[in-house]
Amino acid sequence: MEQSKIEKIKNLPEYQQLVKERTALAWGLSLAMLVVYYGYILLLAFDPAFFTTIVSGSYVSIGFPVGVAIIIFAFLLTGYYVKKANADFDELTAKIKKEVE
Repeated sequence: MEQSKIEKIKNLPEYQQLVKERTALAWGLSLAMLVVYYGYILLLAFDPAFFTTIVSGSYVSIGFPVGVAIIIFAFLLTGYYVKKANADFDELTAKIKKEVE
């Protein structure tokens, strides 16, 4: 791509908005995942007895559903990002492409 085209794209308000929104969303979702994951690890480190609590039958401790919930949470965050990207980011990208062409 030509340098002049790159500079033109970088100067577009739509591009700056896209970068700002996408960066904020990525950091927010990353922070949410880190809080949940490290919260789990810290709970395991400082209160391991919590994970021995039996919740179903005589073998399933609370650690299993909590671990599954963390995995589901990660999938939900990914789904939210994809939905947001398809709704907002694709629209901004199309505007940028139209402006540059």
